[in-house]
Amino acid sequence: RRTYIGAMPGKIIQGLKICKSKNPVFMLDEIDKLYQSYQGDPAASLLEVLDYEQNHSFRDHYIDMPFDLSKVLFITTANTTDTIPDVLLDRMEVIRIPGYIAEEKYHIAKHFLLPKQLKKHGLPKNSIELDKNALFYIINGWAREAGVRNLDRQLERLCRKKAKSIVKKDDAFPHHLDEESIRSLLGPEYYTGDTIPDKLKPGIAIGLAWTSTGGSVLLVEALSTPAQGSSTLTLTGNIGDVMKESATIAYNYIKNYFNGDTHAIDFFTKNNIHIHVPAGAIPKDGPSAGITMASALYSLVKDKPVTKRIAMTGELTLSGRVLPVGGIKEKLIAAKREHCNTVIMPIDNKKEMGDIPSHIAKGLTIYFVAHVNEVFDIVFR
Repeated sequence: RRTYIGAMPGKIIQGLKICKSKNPVFMLDEIDKLYQSYQGDPAASLLEVLDYEQNHSFRDHYIDMPFDLSKVLFITTANTTDTIPDVLLDRMEVIRIPGYIAEEKYHIAKHFLLPKQLKKHGLPKNSIELDKNALFYIINGWAREAGVRNLDRQLERLCRKKAKSIVKKDDAFPHHLDEESIRSLLGPEYYTGDTIPDKLKPGIAIGLAWTSTGGSVLLVEALSTPAQGSSTLTLTGNIGDVMKESATIAYNYIKNYFNGDTHAIDFFTKNNIHIHVPAGAIPKDGPSAGITMASALYSLVKDKPVTKRIAMTGELTLSGRVLPVGGIKEKLIAAKREHCNTVIMPIDNKKEMGDIPSHIAKGLTIYFVAHVNEVFDIVFR
């Protein structure tokens, strides 16, 4: 690398020189990690490259003459679109690739990751025997993520310890690994057991969330305390502004829903309402927990628990309509992983079911609803 900027062609021109073609495929990895510094703004430079309205006359600092990039196919990757500048994102077609389900991770680990790690550590192919149950135990306990990076890391740890045992001529390392031996080698699981209580108390409902790392199940808890004066609504759980608005909408809808119920009116007048979404250390936002919060409040007012193992997702309006949400595949995967065999989602998301692999939806009872009152009929029947 030359010392001064502009002392040699930039990476784009260098790549074209290596390819010896005017229409190659360029991949820009992890474009969401761009950041601005005193040296300049890379997003501004990429705008000139990715915008097909102006990249026919791209000007490299070294060549200092227009160069046509309009025939180049640019592919970028990112873990999230939230940190990509809007002006840059507007020039892209976003293709969302969902995370792997446990079954897919199992096959990747068995046929690629484990053989790769055995070869990397100079171990014979059959030196570590992991059956299907053992691999699923590692996946569910240590690698509950969208990709397989952490799964690869855990298999690397096992191979490293196996190699160490061979060098030390220690026979303590078992040939066939079961759950007990895996736990002794990897330590306590990162993700332990079932996140849903065996018995739901009144005021608790199960929601489905979608993040950059995949789908997850979240509990929404509602609690009442005697009011010292006018009643209040408190929201906790490290939730963002959109989720706070969803909670307010759910609260006001439930108050209006029970408008003719003397007991409910008295309940809201004499009690403060506290809505909490654990875990408190994890930031959460988005409108998809609207019907979950409404169900939790309904459960609290009627002192009636939600039917166990029913998970739900959907945005709620003040009129009670249930609006569509994103991340349907990931949410269904999360529901299946947590043994929630019944799922409630907006009717406008029904058209997406054609793109969901049959093995994901298999075993799930899915209700599509247009109004939150339909949700109440399902979870409190």
